[in-house]
Amino acid sequence: MIHLDDEKPIFLQIAEGLEDGILSGVFPEGSQIPSITEFSVRYKINPATALKGINLLVDAGVVYKQRGIGMFVSEGAAAQLRGKRKEQFYDKYIGALVEEAKRLQLTKDDIKQMIERGFDHEQN
Repeated sequence: MIHLDDEKPIFLQIAEGLEDGILSGVFPEGSQIPSITEFSVRYKINPATALKGINLLVDAGVVYKQRGIGMFVSEGAAAQLRGKRKEQFYDKYIGALVEEAKRLQLTKDDIKQMIERGFDHEQN
């Protein structure tokens, strides 16, 4: 689920890894997520770092705390995350794709064909 690397701060990797787990169904809405202690032991990180990552999701309303019990995935979290990730996808990939396509004088149809070719290639 989470593969720590040096590219991003660890707390962000924890938050994104949990988001991935929620989107993939590993952590369904209403289910409990691993504790701060579990994260710190499993990944050999400071508990404060794990807490910082999880608190990003708490602040966003994706997970909630039940005092004395743990942290749980909020209802509607998957839809919320999908919306957020779609916007990030557009910002990161589509904007750059359109800019490069214009430089190469590609048409919308050219891009559509390339995308379809990519999807068809994935199925084979």
